[in-house]
Amino acid sequence: MDFSQIIIVLPILLFSVIVHEIAHGWTALRCGDPTARDAGRLTFNPIPHIDPFMTIILPLLLIVSGGPVFGGAKPVPVNPYLFRGGERDNVLVSAAGAAANLLLALAAFLLSLVLIGIYRATGTAAVIKLLELLNIVIFINLLLANFNLLPIPPLDGSHILAYFLRGEAKAAYLRFSRYGFMVLIGVIFLGDLLPIPGGLFSLLFAPTFAVRDILFRIQVGFLV
Repeated sequence: MDFSQIIIVLPILLFSVIVHEIAHGWTALRCGDPTARDAGRLTFNPIPHIDPFMTIILPLLLIVSGGPVFGGAKPVPVNPYLFRGGERDNVLVSAAGAAANLLLALAAFLLSLVLIGIYRATGTAAVIKLLELLNIVIFINLLLANFNLLPIPPLDGSHILAYFLRGEAKAAYLRFSRYGFMVLIGVIFLGDLLPIPGGLFSLLFAPTFAVRDILFRIQVGFLV
């Protein structure tokens, strides 16, 4: 990825992770927990959301390594004891971030179809540049949703999985959560060393690539 691509990808990534965190905080507020709002995190100002590792270092390392570019923002503070619906609301709050990224991807995709219609009517080359930009928005947000739904603590998917586990299985999973961050770092930086066809990244992010390919085929269908 060259410098011109980096200066396009990183702002899109930053905006997308901010939307992700605002969605968590807004949903928590709707569920009775004002912690994120009171901490000033329900804002599009990027400064309160920046996490040195997840927002800056991780994306840059992935750019250098040639892996899929994704990252995260500083997690919004949440107090689950204030949720009116208890553990059910915790699942809603956890799922809200990925849902927001999927909605962003969907909005960008629908706008891309409008742009394709404009291009077919006018033949304006600049429209293709905008279409390429929207495809980056789609791909990054699909990646973020996929990544955050992985059931590896402390990612959002781990809270969702824990809700459905019962008995000793749940207790064992919660004990495992203390090592989750180390496992996550290992997956990110060492996953492709495992003897898995196509690498661990291709396996974990298979839903992202599958959905992206479907959307791309729809775009091509509108274009021809």
